[in-house]
Amino acid sequence: FRRVIAKYSKPHGPAVFYTEFVSADGLCKAGQEGRAKLMRDLVFSNAERPIVAQFFTSTPEHMEKAAAKAAELGFDGVDINMGCPDRSIEKQGAGAAMIQNPELAATIIRAAQEASPLPVSVKTRIGYNKESLDEWLTVLLKASPAAITLHLRTRKELSLVSADWEQMKKAVAIRNRVNPDVLLIGNGDVRDLGDARLKVGESGCDGAMLGRAMFGNPWVFVGKNGAEIPLSEKLAALVELAHGFEKLSPPKHFAVLKKHTKAFVADFPGAAELRAKLMEADDADGIEKIVLDATASSR
Repeated sequence: FRRVIAKYSKPHGPAVFYTEFVSADGLCKAGQEGRAKLMRDLVFSNAERPIVAQFFTSTPEHMEKAAAKAAELGFDGVDINMGCPDRSIEKQGAGAAMIQNPELAATIIRAAQEASPLPVSVKTRIGYNKESLDEWLTVLLKASPAAITLHLRTRKELSLVSADWEQMKKAVAIRNRVNPDVLLIGNGDVRDLGDARLKVGESGCDGAMLGRAMFGNPWVFVGKNGAEIPLSEKLAALVELAHGFEKLSPPKHFAVLKKHTKAFVADFPGAAELRAKLMEADDADGIEKIVLDATASSR
């Protein structure tokens, strides 16, 4: 998916790409097969640079080894996920659970910094059950990461409410007081490039991270929305994504691609019917054949 974004975002593109988050514990403790699966998520091409490897863990020693591995693999930075609300991640004391263990969070940041020459950043939320920027953000800032990405919801809120970008103004004030050298990046409900610029300008932060806004629209970084792109081009990009996924992502199940299929095939006459057919495909060739048949029948 990153490669498709990189291709269709030229000459602009995002300022930086992030990998899917990878278990630092798994890299250190898994057997050969399990470790090989995790390493697949750390494959990248030069077209995706600059690119940051994101990890999660609650064990400083594992963070050290993961950060060193990122440097060895040629990444441009290391990011530590301290915001994921997934229960399986939190049971390990990682992800959003870190918000409730600030001393350990600071130790893990330092472990990454000491193990690697790469810049170390953090992605987190504004609090756990309630907003706690005064306490939580201050601890992170004192650890001096290169950047902090704030998802502007609490762990409790998940994605059930709108991201509170007013909290970014408070975060910027805290940053300016505690450690002005740390970049602050906002995340949550950023619809497109124009919306990102607006939110950054109004809040005073240093940048915005896009996630769901990219689904079905690899042109987002050149300022286009999906409605502006001819259907034939969107379907061609979907086929390209499917073949790339099949080549790069085994042993991940092809069904993972379905969320992208839904995003690419929407908001045009006949979208539901075509989407239903594509959902039945179990490989990239199947996706391509359905798209070719649909394109031919529309001429």
